[in-house]
Amino acid sequence: MSVAKSPTDLMPLAEVAQISGLDFMTGILEGRLPGPPIGETLGYHLKSVEPGRVVFRGTPEFNVTNPMGTVHGGWYGTLLDSAMACSVMTRVPKGSVYTTLEFKINILRSIPLGMTIDCWGEIDHVGRSTGVAHGEIRGVEDGKLYATGSTTCIVMKVAS
Repeated sequence: MSVAKSPTDLMPLAEVAQISGLDFMTGILEGRLPGPPIGETLGYHLKSVEPGRVVFRGTPEFNVTNPMGTVHGGWYGTLLDSAMACSVMTRVPKGSVYTTLEFKINILRSIPLGMTIDCWGEIDHVGRSTGVAHGEIRGVEDGKLYATGSTTCIVMKVAS
């Protein structure tokens, strides 16, 4: 999977609008389109894409800890935002894009450093102007639930 190293590596919005959101997300997964640098920065990557659902896999390391040495809440939030919003993107039609309006997370337990987790996002609804989704973070080896989340995204028509 290729990761954008500068803004010029990212697909221009006019080109994004020429394909469906599912094609866009599948292109990133397959390495045909550049992935965003946030995943590389925070230690997670796109694992699977299907209509209405995406899965990211990640492993928190020391660089994402808070002053107490535990995984920062922003890591949970960023990962859940990515998964939930990208699940919405899989249902965005050609000519439209999305962005997060709001999201909420509930951290249920601390993820041990070095533990691999899966974070999935799944849509509840995607219409002409809004998308709603929910998600979870679970340990790959232990199957435990570490956090949940929900989001509302705006869907914007940018091309005919």
